[in-house]
Amino acid sequence: MLVYSTNPDFKFDEEEEQTTPAPSEQRLHVQIEKKGRGGKTATVVKGFVGRDEDLEALARTLKTRCGVGGSAKDGEIIIQGENMNKVKEILKSLGYK
Repeated sequence: MLVYSTNPDFKFDEEEEQTTPAPSEQRLHVQIEKKGRGGKTATVVKGFVGRDEDLEALARTLKTRCGVGGSAKDGEIIIQGENMNKVKEILKSLGYK
């Protein structure tokens, strides 16, 4: 976030951009959740570390290969339905643990 400063000696320090570790270095947890979803079942992938763009790309891949909808935010990917085994296979084929 950029904020205006009236201080003439102010030096803008850019934040270091977060990098995404390689898939083999990531430890993801896949589980089925029903609680707080209006009684609907969802497959949740937790533990992703990295940039939001990479999280979105992984979520897009999982949703496409499973043929369902879902979302991604805060290091968590939510896939509609009970697709735990399919998601695990896809993640394994992409090199995730």
